Amino acid sequence: MKQFLIFTVKTLVLLFLLLVVLDFMYTTVYLQASNRGKIDYVYNSKPRNYDVVILGSSRANNHFVTQLFQEEGLKTFNYGMSGGHLFEASLLLKLMVERNYTIKNIIIETDLNLSNEERSDAVAAKFLPYLHQSTVVKNHFAGENDFWQLYCIPFYRYVKFDASIGFREMYNSIKSEPTNTLKNGGFYALGNKKGNMKNDIRALKPIHNKYYEEIKQICANNNINLIAVMTPMCSNTKGLDYFEKANKIYPEIHNYENAVQGDHYFSSCGHMNDAGARLFTATIIKDFFPLTKPLQRKSSQ
Repeated sequence: MKQFLIFTVKTLVLLFLLLVVLDFMYTTVYLQASNRGKIDYVYNSKPRNYDVVILGSSRANNHFVTQLFQEEGLKTFNYGMSGGHLFEASLLLKLMVERNYTIKNIIIETDLNLSNEERSDAVAAKFLPYLHQSTVVKNHFAGENDFWQLYCIPFYRYVKFDASIGFREMYNSIKSEPTNTLKNGGFYALGNKKGNMKNDIRALKPIHNKYYEEIKQICANNNINLIAVMTPMCSNTKGLDYFEKANKIYPEIHNYENAVQGDHYFSSCGHMNDAGARLFTATIIKDFFPLTKPLQRKSSQ
């Protein structure tokens, strides 16, 4: 019995040490990566200067065409993250400020994501490799129910979120395998192939969202002009009064829900295709950046 207990203790100690080593190895890899996604692109960066930074979910990622801003002389990057919530948008902005980014304007997509304060596990997991190195990341996750497991158990976060930060992602990071996430200034265009052209958002209820409030406060503290917008939905959506309810809570949010009309501009009911995104982006530039000077286009040789 004594020998069995000794064997068990040794096995547990060895297992713990193995987890510590694996945790160290994975974390070291992620601390060197900067071309896999928008989070590591920010975390492992030096100060940057932007005229316009775009934040939000896929309804920002697929709707704001970076190229059109740049053609107007506005240095822009679309940091919208597909599947992301305001939880992740707020944390990404905190990291930008910590890295001394100079940002004149932030366009934040605030519409359907106002309805919850939950994290998006698939996106939030991308911050977890930095949990022990960054006080900003640690404090942002501190209120989560599983914080102490994520923070105190070696390698636990890499096992729990294997699909996002597990072996495959770690291996691709070692190889510096680029993704398409950072191409086109962060904008991801959707095609014309139609997805679900019916939507029902009647169950969603906008709330006073603490992460949107954080974003507003960060912008105020750092002299960043915040432009909050709701982006278009297809007309065949039940519960479009959601946008009016959101405006009653936050009157400063600009409602562009019906700014683009016609199913031919949509890839799905909640996401415009490239043509719709270009039409919408042109409207935003006209409304908020009317005095910008277009870049001189060089004639082809």
